[in-house]
Amino acid sequence: MKTQFLTFTLLFLSLFLSAQSEEEAIKQTLQNYIDGSSYNNQELIQSAFYEGAELFLSKKDQELWVLSPEEYANLFKNREQGKFNGRNGKILMVDYANNIASAKAEILIPKQNLKFIDIFLLKKLDDKWKIISKAATQIK
Repeated sequence: MKTQFLTFTLLFLSLFLSAQSEEEAIKQTLQNYIDGSSYNNQELIQSAFYEGAELFLSKKDQELWVLSPEEYANLFKNREQGKFNGRNGKILMVDYANNIASAKAEILIPKQNLKFIDIFLLKKLDDKWKIISKAATQIK
């Protein structure tokens, strides 16, 4: 009986730790996007995305604004890399199953009184989590 209990406990613990590491890996990908866009780091932004990803963004007077990861990263190219630009991001939720995930983040730009909600789809490719799609909306 002790052996069965110990085996069950070790199995449960290993599954729990595996789940924790997957969630942490997903969060790290999201954090790369957040940090890259907060510190004007184009490479860090692009590292979070699958090359063929599409970003569906909010833009004044435009119902749908679609960019590639490279086009999005280029929005930060004329800013000083490594300097905080006032953009704060926070991961609100992560949910995953096997090799797919969804996530939600809040992006605040206090100086401009802006708040965005970003929704992400991620997929584990070549043992790395990548954002394959992102949609954003501005909250008034």
